[in-house]
Amino acid sequence: MTRAAELTQYAAARTVAALLSPFDPDQNLETARTVGRLYAHFSKRRRERARLGVARALPDLSEDLQRRIVAESIGHMFGLFMVDAFAMPDRVGHENWHERVRLGNVGRAMKHLTSDRPAIFVTGHVGNWEILGYVLALVGFRMTALARPLANRPLNDWLLGVRQKSGLKVITKWGATDEVQKVIESGGKVGFIADQNAGEDGLFVPFFSRLASTYKSIPLLALRYQIPVVCGYARRLDGAFRYELRVTDVIEPEEWANEEDPVFFVGARFNRAIEWMIRESPEQYLWVHRRWNSRPKHEREGKPLPDRLARRIGALPWMTPELLAELAKPIDAPVEPAALRLAGAPRALDPRYRVG
Repeated sequence: MTRAAELTQYAAARTVAALLSPFDPDQNLETARTVGRLYAHFSKRRRERARLGVARALPDLSEDLQRRIVAESIGHMFGLFMVDAFAMPDRVGHENWHERVRLGNVGRAMKHLTSDRPAIFVTGHVGNWEILGYVLALVGFRMTALARPLANRPLNDWLLGVRQKSGLKVITKWGATDEVQKVIESGGKVGFIADQNAGEDGLFVPFFSRLASTYKSIPLLALRYQIPVVCGYARRLDGAFRYELRVTDVIEPEEWANEEDPVFFVGARFNRAIEWMIRESPEQYLWVHRRWNSRPKHEREGKPLPDRLARRIGALPWMTPELLAELAKPIDAPVEPAALRLAGAPRALDPRYRVG
């Protein structure tokens, strides 16, 4: 990106922030959703990519409902980028954070938040991952988050300042291994957005109905330091600038101690925890991002699921023969809804998306 392009984008973002800042965030969210609807209307390719993702994850739903979730997801995305990111430092502070963010079912995670021992915190591109770390740092928990730097340097520096205003420490992913280890060894908490595509060399684990590539670094760190992995997210409430912190799983070291392949177990389990986040709030997931873009070697070569990988998947405590058969299919094969139901997947909490 040229310097001129960077500055143009940066100026546009600051202009939007300045224009919206005098108004209430909830009013601005309606504006953002309108922009999102226009984007969805004119971006057919991204809209269809998102719908295919919803169809893989929630095959029970009608195509009309799948398209509705996609439209709401895009509106939510624009609300995050146009409103929440700019309103957060001005509207959420030490004295009033509880007016915008409430603690949900976080009880089982509190001992790891309040302990002086290290822990790993995992979330996905669901709800508002920015406010999650922001608020935890604001209320006094020593948090460090890994963040992918934006290509636009002025915009990245501005966003970094917003993220760190509450006391959250942010380090970039590039060459961050040593820094992360130092944080853990000093008793700190490290947060990851863990549903990014890790490429063809990543760890392929179940994610809804298909295998998806995930980074090995999270389970490897958990195993090396024998520290828990806490999975949670910040769920938007009633389409407003208000959130609830929710925990979907806590993976303790003793739970992988007797696993034949603990790295695979931990990677698969935190991906399942992200599934639960998405099922609770499907309209708040970034379906437009390429979660299933990379494919395992056997699929790229047109070969069946290898026996060794099938055994690793089949050994997962929540696995069923029906879901294992579904995971053996290529990415574009039709999904059998019953396979996901038999796997004990939770219903979406929002009544609009319940089936049966």
